[in-house]
Amino acid sequence: MPQPPTPPALAGLPRAERVQVLDDWLGGLLTEALAGTPRTGRRGADAGGPADAGIALVAVGSLGRRELPPLGDLDLVLVHDGRPEIAALADALWYPVWDAGLRLDHSVRTIAEAVSVAGDDVKAGLGLLDARHVAGDAEVTAELRTTTLASWRQHAGRLLPQLRELRRARARQVGELGFLLEPDLKEAYGGLREGQVLRALAAAQLADAPPADAGEAYAFLLDVRDELRRSSGRAGDVLVRQEQAAVAAALQLADDDALLRQVSLAGRRLAFVADETWRRVDAALVRRPRARYRRVRREPLAEGLVRQGDEVVLARDARPAVDHGLVLRGAAAAARADLLLSPYTLKVLAVHAPPLPEPWPPEVRWSFLRLLASGRSAVPVLEQLDQEGLLARMLPEWDRVRSLPQRHPWHRFTVDRHLVEAAAAAAELTRDVDRPDLLLVGSLLHDIGKGWPGDHSEVGAVVMEDMATRMGFSPPDVETLVTLVRHHLLLPATATRRDIDDPLTVDRVVEAIGGDPAVLQLLHALAQADGAATSTSAWSPWKAHLVAALVARVAARLGSAPVPEPVLEPSDPQVATPAPEIPGPTAPVTVGVEDVLDGQQVTFGAADRPGLFSLCAGVLALNQLDVRAARVNVRDGHGTLVFAVRPRFGRPPVPEILADGVRAALEGTLPIAERLQQRERDYSRGATAGAVAGPPPRVSWFDAEATGTTSLVEVRAADRAGLLHRLTAALAGTGLDISSATVETLGADAVDAFYVCDPSGTPLDPPRRARAEQALLAVGVVTAGGARPAHQVRHGSPPRIGSWRA
Repeated sequence: MPQPPTPPALAGLPRAERVQVLDDWLGGLLTEALAGTPRTGRRGADAGGPADAGIALVAVGSLGRRELPPLGDLDLVLVHDGRPEIAALADALWYPVWDAGLRLDHSVRTIAEAVSVAGDDVKAGLGLLDARHVAGDAEVTAELRTTTLASWRQHAGRLLPQLRELRRARARQVGELGFLLEPDLKEAYGGLREGQVLRALAAAQLADAPPADAGEAYAFLLDVRDELRRSSGRAGDVLVRQEQAAVAAALQLADDDALLRQVSLAGRRLAFVADETWRRVDAALVRRPRARYRRVRREPLAEGLVRQGDEVVLARDARPAVDHGLVLRGAAAAARADLLLSPYTLKVLAVHAPPLPEPWPPEVRWSFLRLLASGRSAVPVLEQLDQEGLLARMLPEWDRVRSLPQRHPWHRFTVDRHLVEAAAAAAELTRDVDRPDLLLVGSLLHDIGKGWPGDHSEVGAVVMEDMATRMGFSPPDVETLVTLVRHHLLLPATATRRDIDDPLTVDRVVEAIGGDPAVLQLLHALAQADGAATSTSAWSPWKAHLVAALVARVAARLGSAPVPEPVLEPSDPQVATPAPEIPGPTAPVTVGVEDVLDGQQVTFGAADRPGLFSLCAGVLALNQLDVRAARVNVRDGHGTLVFAVRPRFGRPPVPEILADGVRAALEGTLPIAERLQQRERDYSRGATAGAVAGPPPRVSWFDAEATGTTSLVEVRAADRAGLLHRLTAALAGTGLDISSATVETLGADAVDAFYVCDPSGTPLDPPRRARAEQALLAVGVVTAGGARPAHQVRHGSPPRIGSWRA
């Protein structure tokens, strides 16, 4: 008998060889167990015949499918005809498997028992569909397979809805494989489980066998899982970030992004085929037998296209080989009717549709715009065109962004799906702009430059010029679309990182858009659509409010709107119910709190002194309040500080507590820095030792006013408790005054911008800036293991405002 295989030895073998080694060893185990177990006869018959008569060792699950991954479970069923000694035989079989260190999921059943369980439990039934003979009586295995398959088909009407609900629940819990940065290769929707479900649906004779490309996608995911387990040495199916580079190298892919893109393509293909298959299954399950051969009504939708049931199909007189507009006309008709193109129609169009003329005829461009204007209904139709290669045929640049991963944690989707989602969101804003056609196309293609190296806004502008010209837009419209792509981050980046009440900020936006109110209108709608397609974190109510406020200021400068009120201004004491003045050794402190959009506005009033801004920011941090923006006003020795805050844990600020904290800090009885350091130590307990430090902090200087007396300093660093307090304390320590600040958190990073000046009113000279830089960089360093990363510093006038981006 061969030596028992060990998990490490099995992990190093190719998949087919690994399964064969196990089959040979398990077959030997069964033979030895049969020889060592006294035979007492079968139920209703005397002992006799071959030793393995009426008993079989059957593999199910991944071993049954010959797909067992490294460190995978052995799913085995000992099937028998009622032997009394079956318990002793099973013990003799299972214990050597456990002794070898292999993971085992086992059961002992008669054929009737196995079929009964499969008829009641959809998971058990799904597993038994993969039953494969390993050793023993092959006739027993054959009978098990035949009976199980017949039972599966008989109970499909009851089991398949359960199976679909199981997959929907897992999709809601785990997500879609095609859009996850750390996907669960097995359970995420579009993962390995979908391939198994597709085979089960085909076995129920309610759907065709999966197409060849779905099989290829499934096989690729199997390879990824094998390499993941080899690399990590763990029996896990989640492709975590730290393992992606090793897996990519093992599969001879360029890097981890290339791996993630291929995983996304495979997952989206399996999900697409699964969706289409489930639609067929649902239709088959709800169809009444007597109505099976009833003629389906055909309703004309557009030239060459009709509605048949719940699908759009080609009309009898359609001419797909010569009709250039048929693909987009059909897609638009389907989306407008909230339907899908039939799979057969898609296949015909993929084979016969001719290339589009250049430039596009007006009718083709009109159909394209109608498709995009359909909003949410257009998303699955565009996915159909994408999966059949029709979208890339019309827009060749689309291949560059197909399933391209976005590593930023705010992004929910790959680049291509993000663009489709942005276009769907823009469809809800078309009545807010004068040129909805340009908004729709600009939203669909605003990130098209991410498929090329370099600044995606600048590269995308060049790509957009070629695409818009090819689509047949007029030169002025092409210029507008290019501007939308080049400056699609202009408004959100400026609103969240610059003082929007600074006239110079408004002037730069006006300059960037060429003073065109129509472009401003389109950029505002595009920013809303882009943010909605990214995530709620990327487009919070506060951010939307800031962008709208910036747009109002620019519109006022262009003469198309009245001048708006400042974004942050002291709270009205009658509304804010401020705390009473608190007497003591220091001057009185007042605090007003007012509910505003997506949070609160806190107004501090106190006698001005160096570091007052930092003390107030520290008190807010100690009270678990995140600051998004701040403004300082000093008049006659009295400071008014206004902060836009959001409670981290849902508890609104209490004016009395904040006022007491500021007074204690002014008196020196509240050690803010020590309290924040202690909190940081408490939060970091249990963190992984030796964790890799993030990128180094970066400080950028810009001139903020034409007079040159105020400078803008931007700090990018790892976010941490009380970071704003530390940074403002560092600036105060170098003798600089802060007039306003904006704060934004991008995942694990903070981007804080401060308008600073010398109290004497003189411009900041290079030595003064250098001292401030060193103080800010020292605060921004957050390392693991005590290493201090290199610092980065940038100087100069502000870049063209379109390059201020997240």
